[in-house]
Amino acid sequence: MKKRIAVIDGLRSPIAKANGKLEKLSADTLGSIIAKELVLRSSIAYDRFDEVIIGNVAQPINAANMARVMAIKAGFPKTTIAYTVHRNCASGMQAISSAIEKIETNQGEIYLAGGVESMSNIPLYFNDSFKDFLTKLTYAKTFSEKLKIVSTFRVSFLKPVIGLITGLTDPISGKIMGVTAENLANEFKISREEQDKYALTSHQKVQKAIENGIFKDEIHPIMTKECSMIDDDGVRFNQTLEALGKLRPIFDKNGTVTAGNSSQVSDGASMLILTTEEKANELGLEPIGFIKEYAYAGLDASRMGLGPIYATKKLFDKTETNLSDIDLIELNEAFAAQVIANIKAFNSKEFCKKEFGTDALGEIDESILNVNGGAIALGHPVGMSGNRIVLHTLKELKRRGLKTGLATLCVGGGQGASFLLEV
Repeated sequence: MKKRIAVIDGLRSPIAKANGKLEKLSADTLGSIIAKELVLRSSIAYDRFDEVIIGNVAQPINAANMARVMAIKAGFPKTTIAYTVHRNCASGMQAISSAIEKIETNQGEIYLAGGVESMSNIPLYFNDSFKDFLTKLTYAKTFSEKLKIVSTFRVSFLKPVIGLITGLTDPISGKIMGVTAENLANEFKISREEQDKYALTSHQKVQKAIENGIFKDEIHPIMTKECSMIDDDGVRFNQTLEALGKLRPIFDKNGTVTAGNSSQVSDGASMLILTTEEKANELGLEPIGFIKEYAYAGLDASRMGLGPIYATKKLFDKTETNLSDIDLIELNEAFAAQVIANIKAFNSKEFCKKEFGTDALGEIDESILNVNGGAIALGHPVGMSGNRIVLHTLKELKRRGLKTGLATLCVGGGQGASFLLEV
């Protein structure tokens, strides 16, 4: 990139299990709480921001262009422009890269870029039969016409369409996301035991991080009349392999992917303030880190979980970076099988030769991978997660006195996203 992009600061909400502590807060309200607090902490006046860009997947029908609604609720003046972006699980990252593109092309200097999701509030829909019934009834002009239409009513019309399930089903491959994880488990010969062990490790790492206060400087508690929440609540304290082993497969009765080794459906919001290093110096602000480069990549939707290796290969080629240059890796835990598949793919000469025509990218040092756990224990609010892992990577690099980080995730529909970060 032409300019060095500084992240002045970032903040996130606690992550709540869906239909739990944050269910009464809409996506725009939840996001506004975090955005307001971050701006107030930054000492940058609201009117100094050139634009607000927010990633969100299940965009609320009562808050069209929820970024603008959120911005106004957060205290930005009516002159502030804002827009919402959507790249499935990478929506929170897309907000960042969209802001970078604006900065790179001299359209502005200071941006609020975030990701928000309220999976609790993904609605149920009427099926097409009931929709057609109501439409005909609405346009019927006479009582006899209405009566005739009413007589066609069937109880089956009331069977709802579950928006969450529909949204998590890829229309390209026709597979719900969990089936794509089963595909990778089969392709890379990943056992149920391997997946459960990885899931256990995620819970243990998050539990330790919470007990040691690791997340305190990135979480802003939610205190409203509707709810009170201080810490992430998805982690199962003192989780065991025995408990994980009792869970049944949920996507394929003969499969290995369970609710225990998959990410959780959750609510949450994450925000970052972006500008140039030059502007940060001018304002006397010390960034928490910098975004060196980013890349998105596409792949077969039925293997979407491999998005991280495709995007990271593209990123490394752009920046002449090697895996050995990376001090910390945040690889979003959509599924344990998906993370393990990427670990194996990175170090597979056969895979890399076939897909990229190159040698293996290298062996991922698991001691630097998701060091404080991930979405299996924390949860995966889809619009938020990409933003959160960028924030957490920068915070953890600084906390450990390290320099270079990689934040990467898979994207429903067959994409991957990777960001190269430095402190």
